Amino acid sequence: MTARTRVSFEFFPPATDEMAERLWRSVQRLAPLDPEFVSVTYGADGSTRERTHKVVERIVRETGLVCAPHLTCVGAPKEQVLDIARDYARMGIRNIVALRGDPPADTSCYQPHAEGFAYAADLVQGLKTVADFDISVAAYPEVHPEASSPLSDLENLKRKIDAGASRAVTQFFFDNDRFLRFRDLCATAGITVPIVPGILPITRFPQLLRFAERCGTTVPDWLRARFEGLDDDADTRRMIAASIAIDQVQSLRRHGVEDFHFYTLNRCELSFAICHSLGLRPAPAAKSA
Repeated sequence: MTARTRVSFEFFPPATDEMAERLWRSVQRLAPLDPEFVSVTYGADGSTRERTHKVVERIVRETGLVCAPHLTCVGAPKEQVLDIARDYARMGIRNIVALRGDPPADTSCYQPHAEGFAYAADLVQGLKTVADFDISVAAYPEVHPEASSPLSDLENLKRKIDAGASRAVTQFFFDNDRFLRFRDLCATAGITVPIVPGILPITRFPQLLRFAERCGTTVPDWLRARFEGLDDDADTRRMIAASIAIDQVQSLRRHGVEDFHFYTLNRCELSFAICHSLGLRPAPAAKSA
């Protein structure tokens, strides 16, 4: 491991007690790897607001981790969103993931709230009036599915950075060449903040296909072939998934990438294994006298 390798992990708020236990086991397992931060999602339409807040509170209260809660523009007026940010600031939180957010499931397209922040760049600008937050925003190596063109998508990312974002974390992808070309395009456009690749360890392939369709990620034929015939073979699926993700991060690191963001889906095993392959190790436990 080089001294520069940095990782972060994303969790989502649990809906049941059983899911809450799994989430907390994952937090405890991954915390000793000393991530730069852990993020907690907000739900596609802001519907998990209270559950997100509870997870954030517990992480802050019971761990030494830097927590970066998600905030979105969806379904709330500006002052309500900024009040949440003020609460986080009072808790000592200085990291936020600022997103436009997805439209509610019963709507066909995104419509800004009449009294809310219209887009993520506006949200970033608003958050900076509350505190000097370290703000992460989203980026799309394969272009946001609602963008009118790759250029307009890149211009939108630059607006978010110019508004005060500290880094861009990408949607997950499986073609490293797409990410590397995107990184070059960002540099050409004058975007100088880190472009952090989002890595999705594959726990269930049908679930991955649903995610990919929703966010516009290409699932290559070679990846489909790797998981073919493994519907009832969880052990082999895990080995294949670990191999794919380890190959991906090692290839990216050979191209100078030293920051990685893992979409854990509240499961720690694959993310821990991938980090181990990067050379990350838990700090040795202190010996008693």
